[in-house]
Amino acid sequence: MAWDFSTEPEFEEKLTWIRDFVREEVEPLEVLFPGCEFLPLDEDRRKIVDPLKQQVRDRGLWAPHLGPELGGQGFGAVKLTLINEILGRSGWAPIVFGTQAPDTGNAEILARFGTPEQKERYLDGLLSGEIFSCFSMTEPQGGSDPRVFTTRAVRDGDDWVLNGRKYFSSNASVASFIIVVAVTDPDVPVHRGASTFLIPADTPGVNIEATHHLVGSLPHEAGHSLIHYDNVRLPASAMLGEPGHGFQILQARLAGGRIHHAMRSIGVAQRALDMMAHRAKSRFTQGSSLADKQLVQAFIADSYAELLQFRLTVLHTAWLIDTAGEHAARAEIGVCKILASQVLKSIGLRAIQVHGAMGLTQQLPLTNVLLGGVALGLADGPTEAHKVNLARMLLKDYEAEDPEWPSEFLDVRVAAAQAKYGDRVSQIPLVPPAP
Repeated sequence: MAWDFSTEPEFEEKLTWIRDFVREEVEPLEVLFPGCEFLPLDEDRRKIVDPLKQQVRDRGLWAPHLGPELGGQGFGAVKLTLINEILGRSGWAPIVFGTQAPDTGNAEILARFGTPEQKERYLDGLLSGEIFSCFSMTEPQGGSDPRVFTTRAVRDGDDWVLNGRKYFSSNASVASFIIVVAVTDPDVPVHRGASTFLIPADTPGVNIEATHHLVGSLPHEAGHSLIHYDNVRLPASAMLGEPGHGFQILQARLAGGRIHHAMRSIGVAQRALDMMAHRAKSRFTQGSSLADKQLVQAFIADSYAELLQFRLTVLHTAWLIDTAGEHAARAEIGVCKILASQVLKSIGLRAIQVHGAMGLTQQLPLTNVLLGGVALGLADGPTEAHKVNLARMLLKDYEAEDPEWPSEFLDVRVAAAQAKYGDRVSQIPLVPPAP
């Protein structure tokens, strides 16, 4: 089967428009409204942001990750990669195009597992870009490992009663509703004993005890919250999907989130590389420009090589999703998750080095690139856990050999050749006679 990342000329025209639009209309919002991406629009921001969103809608580019039945275009993963790598250049771009995390993942599982009533209540507002949502999974003591979750939901008549604490519930402080993962049957393995619930943010018993910010964030940003669910009473209709299917919903959401993070990371890394190259050509020191220094040249060459490999990996993964489905790309999605963190950290650090002390200040976004790479190494499960899972997946395709002599050991290969060719082999290795 041939690999094909090509797109038709009409779509290339859309990409050209997106590049110009993001650079000229969206990136200035970073200066105008810094750190306000996930704040509900006030009157001043709405006057500027809403018309930009309308331009995106008029171009048929709103929520491009969704299928036509939900107002998207059904572009597929390869085209979405090409769009998202542009949107990744600016924190405001996903907001203006309706592709911001965690709302994209929450919308996808609502569309896939939600009832008509749940979609009407929660999904419509999410797709319109008028509200934000929160996915509440991580716990203080167990991180993202569902096998040690202590948050419980217990039946009480027709209702469920939810108790527990969740940490790093991103955007909970501004969310209109929260999707919570809780154990509903502790007597079976978690992949059969966890469930998900849809909870309006103002439900009694939903108490945000603290909201913490990543280093470098502004104090008004939405942040990541510690939530205490204190005897939260929920009707049966609050459950998303079937009882005990929470793990499947969780996996469906996180797989999509990981590849989307990787897509956007291409754009983040490209912007840092562009900044590095511009600075190298512009700064003159010790008799020549930085671009003439061999170490700086190595920085740029290494960064380009890493980014090229990463981009092709993401595109190949997207192609596999389009042609064979997300399940067939599990290993590749894991690789994208691992590489996204590594690429952002290495390119971000080099870009800071080329800019000198200025690169560490708030005047430039480079520390955000570096710390973004660190954050991606933890978000949606730590990189180390993904490496372990990836290795286990890959090792299933291999068989054990003789513990003393590997199959590639020369004596073993000689014996195999003798067994195969017998008397035809008079000398191994066979040396052709001299002419």
